[in-house]
Amino acid sequence: MIRVTAKLLGPSFTTRTGIPVFPVPETKDSPMPEQDPASAGAIDDLDISVPHPARMHNYVLGGKDHFAADREAAEKRLAILPDWRTGARENRHFLGRAVRYLTAEAGIRQFLDIGPGLPAAGATHEVAQAVAPGARVAYVDNDPMVISHARALLTSTPQGSCGYLHADLSDPEDILAKIAAAGVLDFSEPAGLLLLAVLHFIPASLDPPRIVRTLLDALAPGSYVVISHLTRDHDPARVSRSMKVGDQIGVPVRSMTLDEFEDLFAGLELLDPGAVLVSEWRRDIPGPRPLPREINFYGAVARVRRHRTVPVQASPGVARASSAADSTS
Repeated sequence: MIRVTAKLLGPSFTTRTGIPVFPVPETKDSPMPEQDPASAGAIDDLDISVPHPARMHNYVLGGKDHFAADREAAEKRLAILPDWRTGARENRHFLGRAVRYLTAEAGIRQFLDIGPGLPAAGATHEVAQAVAPGARVAYVDNDPMVISHARALLTSTPQGSCGYLHADLSDPEDILAKIAAAGVLDFSEPAGLLLLAVLHFIPASLDPPRIVRTLLDALAPGSYVVISHLTRDHDPARVSRSMKVGDQIGVPVRSMTLDEFEDLFAGLELLDPGAVLVSEWRRDIPGPRPLPREINFYGAVARVRRHRTVPVQASPGVARASSAADSTS
């Protein structure tokens, strides 16, 4: 059974003047939350002998919240594709630019971030609430360790809210029902749907485009979707070999061509510059641009124009989110 945790976390986040650009960890010595991952061994459903994409990603970005299995698996992929670190950092920067745009220019005040991984600097709620303190964010992940860290570390502004749900992208109907029951988002108002470097973990047999359509159909007109996805277009040999390693270590991924990626946005209004490498989407980072073969992630932002067609039904037995006043974080 999938458990749900939807808790509004206490106010402790403060913003600086203007719109900050949060740093992305680049080395193992980068400041990260001082958490002992071994203490997570008691979390229900957590098998530390099996690598998990969120913890592997944390390791690649220089975090501290990973186990031996995650490090070993990540190193096998890095041996073939050392530019994975560059692509991961650029994907994180893309998230920040997209969320800042949606908050500051598009007026979005609520976000559904699926597959965010372990908490790190520049998380969606930090970026959004730096612009609009009242922004609300619901995170969804399927890793119990991510849930545990989120409870301890994610903090919201007093005006906004930050909730976390334990669910899986492979079951979008379940996600939508639990979001509705938890009450952290209002699907009658425009929202930002974030699917950053997560859709490529869904096998083709589960029909990833259908999953995207199901989520989009639940959103109000004027909502936006942000997606990034692995591609082999720019470095087919090495990316293909790294994908084979993924199969061997139990973390399989898919890739998409540019045409396939653009098909995910059928019927939507793509924002300029369209579907491009994540490093090229409204880039605002000074210095040389990374090469396409160093990135291998396409990214795009699109606006939802149609009315939703899929009703969202709340699942029975799912507790509502607590209020900010009830939080002890």
